Amino acid sequence: MRGVKAMLPALVAGALALAAAGAAGAEPVKIHIAWTVPIANWGSILAEKKDLARHLGKSYDLEPVHFSGTPPMITALATGDVEIADLAYSSLALAIENAGMADLRIISDELQDGVEGHYSQEFMVRSDSDIKTVEDLKGKVLATNAAGSAVDIALRAMLVKHGIDPRKDVTIVEAGFPNMKAMLAEKKVDLIPGVLPFSMDPGLRQNARTLFLQKAAIGRAQMLVWVGRAAFLDKYRAAMVDFMEDTLRIVHFYVDPANHAEAVAIAAKVTKQPPERFDSWLFTKLDYYRDAAMIPDIAALQANVDVQQQLGFLKAKVDLKNYVDLSIVKDAAQRLK
Repeated sequence: MRGVKAMLPALVAGALALAAAGAAGAEPVKIHIAWTVPIANWGSILAEKKDLARHLGKSYDLEPVHFSGTPPMITALATGDVEIADLAYSSLALAIENAGMADLRIISDELQDGVEGHYSQEFMVRSDSDIKTVEDLKGKVLATNAAGSAVDIALRAMLVKHGIDPRKDVTIVEAGFPNMKAMLAEKKVDLIPGVLPFSMDPGLRQNARTLFLQKAAIGRAQMLVWVGRAAFLDKYRAAMVDFMEDTLRIVHFYVDPANHAEAVAIAAKVTKQPPERFDSWLFTKLDYYRDAAMIPDIAALQANVDVQQQLGFLKAKVDLKNYVDLSIVKDAAQRLK
């Protein structure tokens, strides 16, 4: 018996050593992160600052995946093709109600619209247009990126506020953001939504003017949030905390005014556009609001989803409090203090 007791410390030490070796030899967790708009979405530029990602290639590997919009991300989440989706408030609610994804969890902020002192998306008409008020849109052709999208919800909410029935009084057509400037110039549509970075195009600014801002339609908007599924987040929590720690470090770099020149150079490289397109506004007060701690405004998000339901895109009210888990990003933030 004494011999066994004497051996216990060695056995425990050996077991711990084997466990550590196993953990060290484990394959990094693959994290596919979805994004849509270059620069505006963190997923498009995280890899440009790999030097700040201390856990990359160790506990996790990152693979950004481009999508044309947020609705297709719902399918990708359901099939496991992405682990982190960058969902607009509109597609988040649809994923919960229509796709029955009760295990979705909001894990962080991406960007917010209409925050005091920051950019709010513009709805623009031609400079020579006779459209002076929202009421003047009656009978006109309006562009949106996709029916039921966050931008589309804001447009329809503004029309309803001004006594215009979006289904009867106007024609709404879908188009990709990169094509909207030409469609407006060629008079194929009378109004387009201006979202960053497209709304800062000098050619567009020269030939168009802003009719109204999105915040006039729906107030402060939690436009985009990072969302994952509970099973993945629970199983790979340690790797996710590592990933969020690296992400926070990279986000802090981008939003720091001291790094503005390098951030602009990265934006120019990623988009293949001249740096002058970004220098005056990128990651400044003229840009969307991005919470440096990546904490979303859940109250604003709930209000946005409520508007979606009021406009008939949701059958019933979606209560978001059951779909929030900010513990991962908060634990990651503690490491940076």
